[in-house]
Amino acid sequence: MTKPIRRAGVIGAGVMGSGIAAHFANAGIEVLLLDIVPPNLTDAEKKDPAARSRFAAGGLEKALKARPAAFFHPSNARLVRTGNTEDHFAELAQCDLVIEAIIEKMEPKRALFARLEEVLRPDAVVASNTSGLRIEEMMQGRSADFRKRFLVMHFFNPVRYMKLLELVVGPDTDPAVVARVRKLGEDVLGKGLVFGKDTPNFVGNRIGTHAMLTAIHLMIEDGLAPEDVDAITGIAMAHPKSASFRTGDIVGLDTFAHVADNCYSALERDEDRDVFKVPAYIRKMIEAKLLGDKTKGGFYRKAKEGLETLDPAKLEYRPHGGDEAIKKATRSCEKIEDPAARVKKLASDTGKAGQFAWKVLSRSLAYTARRVGEIADSIVAIDDAMRWGYNWELGPFQTWDALGFAETVERMQKDGIKLPESILRMKQSGATSFYRADGAVFDLLKGEYVARPVDPRNVTLAGARRGAKAVLANDGAEAWDLGDGVLGVTFKTKANSLDPDSIGMLSLAAEKAEQDFRALVVFNQGEHFCVGANLFLVAMAAGNKDWDAIRKMVKAYQDATQRLKYASVPVVAAPYGMTLGGGLELCFACDAVQAAAETYAGLVEVGVGLIPGGAGTLNMLWRALEGIPEGVTVPTYDIVTQVFKNIALAKVATSADEAKALGYFRKTDGVSFDRARQLYEVKARAIGLAEAGYHAPVPRAYKLPGESGIATLQMMIDTLVAGGHASEHDAKIARKLAEVLCGGAGGGAREVTEDEILELEREAFVSLCGEPKSAERMQYMLMNNKPLRN
Repeated sequence: MTKPIRRAGVIGAGVMGSGIAAHFANAGIEVLLLDIVPPNLTDAEKKDPAARSRFAAGGLEKALKARPAAFFHPSNARLVRTGNTEDHFAELAQCDLVIEAIIEKMEPKRALFARLEEVLRPDAVVASNTSGLRIEEMMQGRSADFRKRFLVMHFFNPVRYMKLLELVVGPDTDPAVVARVRKLGEDVLGKGLVFGKDTPNFVGNRIGTHAMLTAIHLMIEDGLAPEDVDAITGIAMAHPKSASFRTGDIVGLDTFAHVADNCYSALERDEDRDVFKVPAYIRKMIEAKLLGDKTKGGFYRKAKEGLETLDPAKLEYRPHGGDEAIKKATRSCEKIEDPAARVKKLASDTGKAGQFAWKVLSRSLAYTARRVGEIADSIVAIDDAMRWGYNWELGPFQTWDALGFAETVERMQKDGIKLPESILRMKQSGATSFYRADGAVFDLLKGEYVARPVDPRNVTLAGARRGAKAVLANDGAEAWDLGDGVLGVTFKTKANSLDPDSIGMLSLAAEKAEQDFRALVVFNQGEHFCVGANLFLVAMAAGNKDWDAIRKMVKAYQDATQRLKYASVPVVAAPYGMTLGGGLELCFACDAVQAAAETYAGLVEVGVGLIPGGAGTLNMLWRALEGIPEGVTVPTYDIVTQVFKNIALAKVATSADEAKALGYFRKTDGVSFDRARQLYEVKARAIGLAEAGYHAPVPRAYKLPGESGIATLQMMIDTLVAGGHASEHDAKIARKLAEVLCGGAGGGAREVTEDEILELEREAFVSLCGEPKSAERMQYMLMNNKPLRN
């Protein structure tokens, strides 16, 4: 077994260093975060340990305040200790891995590595987070032993959210060291690893910077505006919405220029070297401190009148606009869900949008093809780098396939675009795509198709399904045989919302699993796990004052969740992304959860004037109470109050860890750092429960606060209303919620059963549907064709 990394040192507490430290802590690794002693300290401060470590402590504090959050939960910061590189440097001897994230200058790095060589254990790994400096130059003067333990670990910012981790090894790096770091990156940190070569800016930034600057230069040539370019190079091109100029604002123009300058200075023989020249107007923007989001203004800025765009020619802001023909063409493409079909439509457009898109794509794809063998040997590595590091939906070679391999080559040749011999030989061989349906991929260096390396844990639903036909199916959901005795339910509704069909499938799947399978998992696809129940039918019934129909709908979902909860086989959910309202209630109904680290969960029904109606109040409360040992008398008011606050305030957890802290998931539930492995891991968890002698839980009952608890919560609600912090309608919702959670007026006199709570929940939900303000909210969403989900 490869020795695990248990303690890490990070030197440099800037944005990258503190982000790396935070994510290591998220993964349960102790971190020593160091930075220099601040210069110009007073004599008194020079003797003050806190002042001497101010930079590192400040970096940690910024990480705690970062938005989006760097830590899964603030408590994870307890694993990070701060210090300085004078007083605490020797403590790095306790670390298994030390990562430097200091200034991107060669001499300070060399000096730091010289110091590290004197203090580190002989088995400690040393890594640089450099974005492009060469290993060969950084290792000048270092011993052969140090070189064996050194490599580049290039994280992308923000570290928690960006999947890409580029590993670059030197000629002397020990393969055992590489294996150790690979295990850390993939299995512990949940990163997607790409092995690049020791070239300027490695893989992601080399291709990404070239693509962005190609678009920026062509904008001036073609007389377009920044918002035109972003409309074309964003979603329509299967790239992020931030596209080109908005991405520059997010990254920071100074950082973007630094990466480009590094390429330009180092790539003396690159045929596209001039593409990496930063335009003069961007230099002037940097001089004027128009750096993007961090200075509240870059290519775009928010003003009182609305969004404004910088005019590159005048260097003055103007109202945000854009060419209407380009907007029309790109919006038409954006409606296409399949990214391959979307980008193909864009490139085939004969108007301004399509012509510009083709110029950018053709030059970028050809440049990328010419880099194979130089920056990475595998086209898969390059595609992965761009998908994971720049959030492209399709990598360059996947985009090429989408456009049609042969047609694209011919069009490029017609336009006089230089293609490498490897591409021409590939076309001559009769190959029709880079990726084949059988899993093979074309190796441009070998000139033939080769098997694509696949991690068996990165299984998709399509790859896991057994048979050509679903075991069960209706318009809202399907249930598939996933092998190994596991039945898997997946929704087919928009945003995986709950409707009568998907709700009905849950009960049918539970019954089928009990008969023919040993476990059931709920695994959805798409951007979000489940945004909640689609309340269209509820709104329609409320408009008609058909309260019995609403009561039946609510009971149907309550029955479905309870059916899952008491199934005779284990049921495990795999939430990710938005897991809201009914989506979280579905997770409550399962024996276990295997959540993606990036899961945003909460009961948000109060937003439409309702309370949870799918056993959410019951099961969230029961989870909060389940750890109380028999015979222990615990006043339940404090527990009920916290559950009340979480629901009444519609608290949404911003990670799986925070969901555990709020009681939405159990402490024992699993967390998948890499969502590509979530199906594999949720299935393993379900099988584990089945093989461990699973038995369905036994219904419980608890004494609740009852009338006194309702009265106390009522006082809290009245105080909020009196202080102007809540409306009378908010108070009505909160009072209904309080009554349910306290078990009704008699909840303190006897144990309250699950059925009694469900009835209270159901009647509260129905009564709130009759409230004018709630009905008004639902009707507004219906009339404005807005998604009506809880």
